[in-house]
Amino acid sequence: MKKKTMTAAPKAAKRRRGAAANRKPAPQRSSSAPAPRPPAASSDAKAEVRRLRIQLAQALARIEQLEASADTDFLLEIPNRRGFERELDRSIAYIKRYHASGAVIVLDVDRLKPINDAFGHAAGDQVLKAIVAALSRETRSSDVIGRLGGDEFALLLWNLTETDAHAKAAALEQAVDRLSFAFRGRTVTAGASAGVAVLGPHSEAGRALEEADCAMYVRKAQRRHEA
Repeated sequence: MKKKTMTAAPKAAKRRRGAAANRKPAPQRSSSAPAPRPPAASSDAKAEVRRLRIQLAQALARIEQLEASADTDFLLEIPNRRGFERELDRSIAYIKRYHASGAVIVLDVDRLKPINDAFGHAAGDQVLKAIVAALSRETRSSDVIGRLGGDEFALLLWNLTETDAHAKAAALEQAVDRLSFAFRGRTVTAGASAGVAVLGPHSEAGRALEEADCAMYVRKAQRRHEA
């Protein structure tokens, strides 16, 4: 009995090895097979993205409008004090860097308050608009006209000597003096006084405006004595 058992065992092992040799290996997945795609976005999600993009564009446009209006006089559509001072700061930085020249002229309307009192603020607004138009005709496109507030304007002029700046101030006064207005059957004039500050490498925006403003008040007193 022991011999039969020992003989059968090697035969069984041999049959197992043959079966394993005849068995085909399982096919392996190719490593280059494409990765599974994520599920496509729904039409609702795409519509929401488009809506948010439109809202963002509208918000950015509104911000630009508000920034521009913060620097602009809404009545005259020219820089207000904040806008003019910002432009003056930039210009002085340019003058210092490139050794350019320029001047600031502060111009005050002489008789705007009596016109407002006698004919109303609508008449005063008409006078202010006509004055801005007159100043624009006397300046270049590279120059800047701003409203400092009320009846006071400021002009930033490029590439002028001190003599040229004073001559320009006189021309601006004359341009405003020539204006006349008819309100309720009466003809009235406004007039203006102008002061000059020359810009150079050592100029500062605040000091330049103060200098031109002081010169304007001196000129206003002179015009009263001339009248």
